[in-house]
Amino acid sequence: MSKYILPVSVFGTVFGSAVLLKNHVTGGPCPSKAKIPGKTVVITGANTGIGKETAKELAKRGGRIIMGCRDMEKCEAAAKEIRGQTLNPHVYARHIDLASINSIRQFAERVNQEETHVDVLINNAGVMRCPAGKTEDGFDIQFGVNHLGHFLLTNLLLEKLKDSAPSRVVNLTSLAHIVGEIDFNDLNWDNKKFDTKRAYCQSKLANVLFTRELAQRLEGTGVTVNCLHPGVVATELGRHTGLHQSQFSSSVLSPFFTLLVKGPELGAQPSVYLAVAEELEGVTGCYYDVMIEKEPAPKALDQEVSRRLWEASARLMGLEQAASAAVPASNRAQEKPSTDPHTKIIANHSLSALEQTGMNPGV
Repeated sequence: MSKYILPVSVFGTVFGSAVLLKNHVTGGPCPSKAKIPGKTVVITGANTGIGKETAKELAKRGGRIIMGCRDMEKCEAAAKEIRGQTLNPHVYARHIDLASINSIRQFAERVNQEETHVDVLINNAGVMRCPAGKTEDGFDIQFGVNHLGHFLLTNLLLEKLKDSAPSRVVNLTSLAHIVGEIDFNDLNWDNKKFDTKRAYCQSKLANVLFTRELAQRLEGTGVTVNCLHPGVVATELGRHTGLHQSQFSSSVLSPFFTLLVKGPELGAQPSVYLAVAEELEGVTGCYYDVMIEKEPAPKALDQEVSRRLWEASARLMGLEQAASAAVPASNRAQEKPSTDPHTKIIANHSLSALEQTGMNPGV
């Protein structure tokens, strides 16, 4: 009997340590118990994964939930499920394709017309390490969906958010932003060999830069902007990563991933926290690793890069006023007016095309 004591003891120690580590990594449930009756929350990518669980939790807390999704059949089914589980009738499915400027504009127009206020915008939708491809308007699919689509949507809802202040914008990013690089010479991988990992990391760095720049531009408006890394979550987002496609990873590594990777319900808790926590009232321009505020990568703190990215994104999205919108009066003297007399969407996203529109290519 004694010969089994050591193996069992070792197994118990390893398993117990793994459970404790998982609890530490996942961050646990949202510590805030705040309710949000009467508040309207817009969530993109809400038919599955983190987005769906975020919508469900905020519906439980009494919010009016606008679920923006590309697949309306799945979105309607998810909305119906959430209404049934939470007994909250104010959960609605709306169509938005973040790979289409036209679709984003239609979604924003409907929200602006139908909703008297928007209290929280959660830019949750995203794609990860997918094959090379372009959006409907010719942008790299990861940069287009993860950054440009949400950049456009947020700007189109800004007046509604400001009118609803205090209000919040929550952007989902990733720890992968640490190794991201913003290539202003070729943001959309038109002229260099495509690398799906680098493309994803660029889009996630863009999320953090956008958060910080928008927070600065909205200073004094009552609208706060923060971003978060939700942790390692088992969702459909990772379907292109190749994880568990080999016999070794599926048989040997899978048990460890099961212990250390959290499900969508826990993965949604950071989004819920940033959306409702009363202690975060007025907190803006911050990056959260799960639910702990941390300093992002040094590249994400570069104000010149964030400004250039904003200007490039505004031009690519055909926004007439976004390059200078909501800049605090103290900063406007430092902003150079655009020399581009026309609003247009750039078909060629190379450096030369940006130069032709009056954008300073910088270093």
